[in-house]
Amino acid sequence: MSAVANKQDKQLLYGTGNRARVFSNAVDHLVINDMAICIMVAWGMAVLAHTLKQPLVLAYLLAGFFIGPQGLKWVANTQSIHTISELGLILLLFMIGLEIDLKKIISAGRRITVTGASQIFGCFGFGLLFFLGLSRVVEIKGLEIVYLAVAAALSSTVIVVKVLYDKRELDTLPGRITLGVLVLQDIFAILFLAIQPQLGDPRVGPILLSLVKVVLLVVVAFTASRYALPSIFRTVARLPELVLVGALAWCFLVGALGEHFGLSRAMGALVAGVAISTFPYTLDVIAKITSLRDFFLTLFFVGLGMMIPRPTLEYLLGAVVLCAFVLASRLLTVFLPLYWMRQGLRASFLPALNLAQVSEFSLVIMALGLSAHHLSAYSSGVLAYAFVILAVASTYAIMASDRIVRKVITALRSLSVKDLDQETAAPAEPGPTPRIFMLGFSWTASSLLEEITIQNPTLARELRVVDFNPQVHQELRARQVSTVYGDISQRHTLEHAGIQEAQIILCTLPNTVLKGINNVRLVRQLRELNRKAKIIVHSELLSEVPGLYQAGADYVCLARIIEAVEWFHLVEDARNGRLDHKRKELDAVLKERREVIP
Repeated sequence: MSAVANKQDKQLLYGTGNRARVFSNAVDHLVINDMAICIMVAWGMAVLAHTLKQPLVLAYLLAGFFIGPQGLKWVANTQSIHTISELGLILLLFMIGLEIDLKKIISAGRRITVTGASQIFGCFGFGLLFFLGLSRVVEIKGLEIVYLAVAAALSSTVIVVKVLYDKRELDTLPGRITLGVLVLQDIFAILFLAIQPQLGDPRVGPILLSLVKVVLLVVVAFTASRYALPSIFRTVARLPELVLVGALAWCFLVGALGEHFGLSRAMGALVAGVAISTFPYTLDVIAKITSLRDFFLTLFFVGLGMMIPRPTLEYLLGAVVLCAFVLASRLLTVFLPLYWMRQGLRASFLPALNLAQVSEFSLVIMALGLSAHHLSAYSSGVLAYAFVILAVASTYAIMASDRIVRKVITALRSLSVKDLDQETAAPAEPGPTPRIFMLGFSWTASSLLEEITIQNPTLARELRVVDFNPQVHQELRARQVSTVYGDISQRHTLEHAGIQEAQIILCTLPNTVLKGINNVRLVRQLRELNRKAKIIVHSELLSEVPGLYQAGADYVCLARIIEAVEWFHLVEDARNGRLDHKRKELDAVLKERREVIP
């Protein structure tokens, strides 16, 4: 009896005859096998891309294309592709939500909010007009125009942040403007995702209902994150694996709730991430989930790559046209508003250059539109190829932005476009000819100016600053400090500033911050222009010191040694129980300081 029952159980589990062969074939196409193929090929392509210094996102897309239905067909199961893409999308949007800083958005300055609004709505509006006109030549349906306009308005956070981080330009003025616009783009994308399911029947009632559902989802998620999640995560905080599992459970819970509200799991995952980003365990959660982020990002972009059609002349021509529109729209909606707000040619052009690509979010939006049958495979394919082209071109352009911006500024000047130095060529206030020149103005220079103001206010009137940061330029003029707007790597800037008459020349910038020049070349140029001045320059490396003296420097300041002495005294104070006293002394000093760069 038991043997018969056992046999029946096996038949139910595995099937018999043809059913067994069907099960065997199904095993061959298990999602886990397809995922393994995706990861192995993506890893190989990523290593190659890293060697060639290309964006990893591009490697993942190409990996998906090669192993997908249009390539080698190693992964041809439509359900596997859909599952891989959806899982990657959910985790991708969850991570994006975790990294959205609501406080920074709320406190964003005028130049960021104005530029962000101009870029997003300007590009969207221009996109509607452009693609509407293009629809007379190419077969583009009504909803495709909207999707393409939205997709073209978004820029790549992954590419921009990675390249600017490698160049150490995230905290520069153009870098901060760029990041601020990217965050506002994320908010715009969230709103579009809210109404995206209703675009097939674009009536006011359903769209408003979708927005109400989004508000309800946000209220539920934020209420839970405010009153329930902190205590739960506090309970499991000592067990790291439970923090990770809890965060993922929260992600999929809110995702399911979003689907229940008629939105989407992806929308719910995004809201879940934003909600968690507001409570005290955010950093811990991000640290735990970051290990999974790259894995699911890989799966998502590989899945998108599988959906890319084979390249044809029609696709490539469409991609080139779309790339041209993206570049032109960024110049119109980013450069012009910043220039109008008197940010100068450099700080106006760099954010436009930084944002000149198509976003990963755009691929997400097009994938959702394709699955909802709102647009054709042609539009999705054109955007994918435009993403690839701009991802490569933009990476090289941002890396070479210093050379590009100089050529652009030269061209604009030849067209009589004025820069800040031409509008404010005279010193801020009449007085003695400056004897001390400070080339470049960053954190060290800011603290030095404050120290001069406190210790010897009359000395500040003998100082002239040369820098191309418009914020610094405006603040120094407000403080009646003589300042010249310009690039210190350019000889004509130094000559225009009057460097020939300087008695003391200071450069507090390290080589990693200098653009288009290094300290050795700068000192040589300064010594050619002024043979008598005392030149004091900064160095990060001990090995650079002899070269700087040989170039003509009179003294090389090694800030690392000064800091090492300070750190040694702090260690001694900590050992002797005087650290609290040192902290009180520092707090008292900080209260009195009003630096240009806080």
